[in-house]
Parts: sequence; C-alpha cells; structure tokens
Amino acid sequence: SVKKLKLSSMVFFLSFLLLWGLPTLLNGLSFSPNASSHLVPPTLQAYNPLRKLQIFAQTRQLDSAPLDESIQHSFDAIVVGSGIGGLSCAALLSHFGYSVAVFESHSMPGGAAHGYSVYNKNIGGTFTFDTGPSFFSGLNSDFPAKSSNPLRSILDILGEEVKCAPYATFGLKFPEGDFLHSPKFGLSGGVVDAVSGARGVEQWRKLMKAMEPLANAVDAMPTAALRGDVGVALTAGQFLPNFAKTNPLENLKLTSPFSKIIDGSGVTDEFIKNWLDLLCFCLSGVPSDGTITAEMAMMVGEFYDDDAIMDCPIGGAKSIVDALVRGIEKNSGFICCNSHVEEICIENGRAVGVRLKKNPEQLISAKKGVISNISIWDLMNTGIVDTNHFPDRFVSNRKATPECPSFMHLHVGFEMAKHELQKLQAHYIYIADWVRGVSDDENCALVSIPSVHDDTLAPNGYAVLHIYTPATERFERWENVKRNTPEYKALKEERSEFLWNVLESIIPDIRQRTIHSQVGTPLTHQRFLRRHKGTYGPAIYASEGSFPFPTTPVEGLLLCGDSCFPGIGVPAVAGSGIIAANSISLDTIVPQLKVLQQLKSRNSG
Repeated sequence: SVKKLKLSSMVFFLSFLLLWGLPTLLNGLSFSPNASSHLVPPTLQAYNPLRKLQIFAQTRQLDSAPLDESIQHSFDAIVVGSGIGGLSCAALLSHFGYSVAVFESHSMPGGAAHGYSVYNKNIGGTFTFDTGPSFFSGLNSDFPAKSSNPLRSILDILGEEVKCAPYATFGLKFPEGDFLHSPKFGLSGGVVDAVSGARGVEQWRKLMKAMEPLANAVDAMPTAALRGDVGVALTAGQFLPNFAKTNPLENLKLTSPFSKIIDGSGVTDEFIKNWLDLLCFCLSGVPSDGTITAEMAMMVGEFYDDDAIMDCPIGGAKSIVDALVRGIEKNSGFICCNSHVEEICIENGRAVGVRLKKNPEQLISAKKGVISNISIWDLMNTGIVDTNHFPDRFVSNRKATPECPSFMHLHVGFEMAKHELQKLQAHYIYIADWVRGVSDDENCALVSIPSVHDDTLAPNGYAVLHIYTPATERFERWENVKRNTPEYKALKEERSEFLWNVLESIIPDIRQRTIHSQVGTPLTHQRFLRRHKGTYGPAIYASEGSFPFPTTPVEGLLLCGDSCFPGIGVPAVAGSGIIAANSISLDTIVPQLKVLQQLKSRNSG
C-alpha cells in the first residue's frame, strides 16, 4: 500500500541519517553560532567573458610575486592540496560564489592525476604520460549522466566537458588464459562461460540480480545532496520519494563488505570470486571482504549494463584536471602552485587561514574555513596543524589509520604504427596466480595504453603506456634507500623487471621498441605527491570501520580526498570534495539546493 511504501521510505531515510549523520556529528560537527543568519549565498563574483581561461594563469601571477597589498590574501575558503578531491571542492565553492584559493606544493595541480611530458630529441617529439588513475567511466558528455557519479556531477555543474573516446572492452591476462572483458563478461558466451560454464553464468546472473536494488539505492541519493551538518535534512530529504520502491533492510547492506553480498547470492565459483576480489582490490585497495558494497553497487552498472562503456580522456587524466581548473578560474578562483602550506592556522578552536613556506610571516586568512586535501597521516604527523587543538582520541584514531602499500610504476614511450596499435586493447589486467592472492608481491599489474584511442600523447608512429602494480609494493623495502644512489638505481631495475615481463606478454618486443622509459617507486610517490609512505590510501576494511565524513572537531577545518568518505578512487575523492564544499557553512544550503535542481533538470532533460 501507499502507506507502507511511505513508511518504508521513512525507515530507510532515518537509517541513512543514523548511518552517516551520527558518525558525522561524533566526528566533530560544528558551525558558527550565528550561521543561521547567513542562509543567503554570497554575491557571485563577476566573470569577465573576455578573460582567457589559461591553465595556471593566476598560478603564475601568485607564484611570481609576494603576497602583498596588490594581491588578495583573504579568501572565503582555502583548499590545501590540488588533487581531484581538492579541485572538486574548490570548483563547487567558487560556483557557489565563494572566493577560493587552492595552494599546491607541486609545480602543477592534479595530485595523483597530474600528467607529465618528456621531449625526446632523437625523434623530435614529445611523450605525454599519466601518473596515476587510468580507468574512467561516466565522463563522456555524449552519454547520459548518472547521479551516482560525483565527478561527472561536478563537471556538469561547472558546465565543463572532458572529451573522451568511448570503448567497451579491455584485456585480461589470467592463469586460465587471455580474454576480452566486456559488459557480457558473465553472460553466455562471455568470460565466465568460457572458464566456469553454465553453472558460473547462473551464479553471475543471481549476483547481478541481487545488486540491482542496491544500485538503485545508490542512484537514489546523489552525492551532491550530502553534507556533514544538520542541513542534510533539507538537501537530502527531497530525495526521500526515490526510496519508495526500495527495501530499507536490503539498503542497509550498502555499508557491509561486498563479500557478504557475494556469499549471500550463492556465489561459490572460484573464478568469479577471484575476479571480484581483484576488481575490488583495483578499485579500493582491499579485496571484497574489505570493500564497501555501496562502491561496488555504483561500479556494477558502469561495467555491466548492456550499454556500459569506458572513457579514454583525450589528452590523458590531465584533461580532467584542466576542466576542474577552468571551472575554478572562470568563477575567479585561484590555483597557486609551487606554494607549499607550512601551517594551517587555528585560533580559539577555529581554522582561520594558512601560512606558506615561502612567506611564513603572512597569514592568508579564510573567512569560512580551510579544507585539507592532504592525507590524514600527513595532516596529523607533519606539524602542518597543531594537534593539541584536537581531542586526544581523535588524533590517536586518525594517526592509527591503516595504510595500503605503495606502487611500482613504469612509463614507456615506444615505436608502434597505428595499424599495430589497433590490434591492442587500451587496458589490460594481469594476474599470475590466483592462489597467491591479489595483494601478493609481484603477482598483479595494471596496464594502460591510451595511445590505442588517443593519438595526441605521442608523435606519429609512436605510443605511450603506463604499467603499475596496484598497491602491492611495500614501503619498507625502500625507506632506507637514498635517491640518486647506485643502490637506488639497482633496486629500481630489480623491482621493475616484473613490469617489463608483464609487458612482454602483451608486446613481445617492447624492450626493442622502447624510446623512453622511466620507473616510479614508493619514494617517487612520497616525494612528488607528498604522500605518507607513498601509500595508495587508507586500508579501512568495511567490516571493521568506515571512512569518516569531512568534518573535524576544529571549527572551519574540513577534509577531502581518500582519507574520508566515500573513500579511495577518482569518483570517491570527487564526492568527498563535493561533501566538504557543501559542509563548510550552513549558508551553502541555498546554492546547494540550486545545484541539485540543476542536476535534476539535466537528468530529466
């Protein structure tokens, strides 16, 4: 009956608030005592349409001059770090009308998603490489958007597009043989059928059936509706009718480990379970018994809907970063590179601004708050904040956050004609031995060959690739090795040999074709990304805990990135940036509601 449906919806919504709202309050909900008098958004700053939207135009301005009276040194919000999470947060705040500055230690924005280029004088051309994420979906503006994809949501809010080449398949190199992954992976004639037969196909069907209502529940509440304060009742409450046809008890499974869904669906086939463990590990850094079901519920549709596609951003992941930077700059925000934040300043229990290493005497004030896009270990352990301002329990809990291992990377520029590239896949997932497990040393690798779809990354007749181990390289092996020493060079060669061997299973003569190669190590991650132990991110198991919301016990200090909800991965960190922006003050409620209406209109159009 209608009454039962309404009651069911209310039960789920209350459960949602209890699951996410209560931890938020316990993690340090705070807002200005007079915040209720500021429910009107700040006046939007004028945008000059003649202004050139050049990446880092304002970066160069701030980097070339001291912060004196000629340059603004007071902002509504300051973001420390320019990863996808920080840029998403800054972009949304600037869209709301806030004055925003992003301070980044590196010479370019993007965090793990930044790219780099190498000119090779022997061929008279340039190779362009991604340094981090390479699997993307849901970005292509030529295809309908899903409300469960936070990065696509923020791009649509900003009116920015990322040109993408769509593709539907990628390569699998497994102990059972070589396969092509496609949306038909678990169907008759697909990979599961080839390995496990009809019995495996039936188990896959039951699992996908069990995931349908969970995927619908994830779609029912867009990330853009969430916030870390009491305003969530206004912004998320309007989506209550979306849950009318869902089962609240089933929806509570979204917070459980995905392995419970696998087991509850009757999946016993070892190949399917191995594949799902590997997929979870690639997405979140932990196997299925540690990955939250909500993350997989969002992913299932991206991979296994009949019309599912992957996206190859033209120009590499940097094109995503550039789109976010454009979104910030066109609303008069600043991206300040080569600007290391020495201190996040806290006075009287409130974050009031930052001081830069290059000008520590100058306080750059933040009227509304400071958002940290650095990892929780770097926030708590490096002295960037005085931890005496936090409760002891908060500090000890955050410092004890378990971390995933790091990576080995190999970037290669190589000779290959276009007709040869067309015989390759843009991605390959490799595993040597299921018995050793997905997290075992030198057992798994991910390969990205974007030149298969994007000819802008290398000169004609050449291509680029990036291969890496997914969070299986232990930092302890490297921590006492000094860079630029013979010992470091020898260890790089030793630890990259596995990657070369994997490449040779795809391109047998890759070493002979190579024009340029470069090895990245955990120390590379630690140095260029200022990443604690070069880690992939927190190893928070769904059965043992949950990622905290962005608020902290210090008023006006929020977090974004993979150290907080929703977790690891490009969509997740973009979501964390959205939630942090929404949560900076109660006066974001009105512009947030406008954004939600904008997204509704987009989805219904």
